[in-house]
Amino acid sequence: MRIRPPHVVVTALFSLMLANRAWADEVQVAVAANFTAPIQAIAKGFEKDTGHKLVAAFGATGQFYAQIKNGAPFDVFLAADDSTPAKLEQENQIVAGSRFTYAVGTLALWSAKPGYVDAKGEVLRANAFKHLAIANPKAAPYGLAATQVLDKLKLTDATKTKIVEGQNITQAYQFVSTGNAELGFVALSQVYKDGKVSEGSAWIVPAELHEPIRQDAVILNKGKDNPAAKALVDYLKGPEAAALIKSYGYQI
Repeated sequence: MRIRPPHVVVTALFSLMLANRAWADEVQVAVAANFTAPIQAIAKGFEKDTGHKLVAAFGATGQFYAQIKNGAPFDVFLAADDSTPAKLEQENQIVAGSRFTYAVGTLALWSAKPGYVDAKGEVLRANAFKHLAIANPKAAPYGLAATQVLDKLKLTDATKTKIVEGQNITQAYQFVSTGNAELGFVALSQVYKDGKVSEGSAWIVPAELHEPIRQDAVILNKGKDNPAAKALVDYLKGPEAAALIKSYGYQI
């Protein structure tokens, strides 16, 4: 039996460790709060298929913009709009050519109570509720879309004293789910799975009542040389991710 010198064994093991390290990179992702459930589902397939690890932070798009400008260590940014990634592109904060629309969001008026919200949203005009939850329109695109709906329906003045504002769309959802608000504007993805509203009652807001919620993704400058960042973007453009994204009520 041939015995390899110790230094040969060590070199081989070191080479194997480097190969594994190169394959199993980690990608730090800033994710708009509305996309929490989809990215968690996508992460499982991504990690299984690529060997890379996805580490996500969730929050409002506007807040992430400020953090990125202040040097936050994110490789990829999945925003809830297209204007914030475009602004980062203009400011040379992203890898050139990496910006694309990964989903088009849908707004829903939702209550945790079954039957409370009708299919046409007439509950808004009835104005019998005490609290209406929305996300901060200055930081969260879904919150801005909610204010546009109220303006379009000429209900801004009638509802302004009833609005409960969350920092992001997750907090708006929590206000409703805990009963602190009878209803609220949320991302459809938060209450929708496999083609139906999974809990409570909801009005899926017609797209013409607000500006399109185009959600863009970018590779940030920090992720330029990270193979896992490019792998995630490629995976988001693939059929497996597309099917999952659609199952949560988004358009592609």
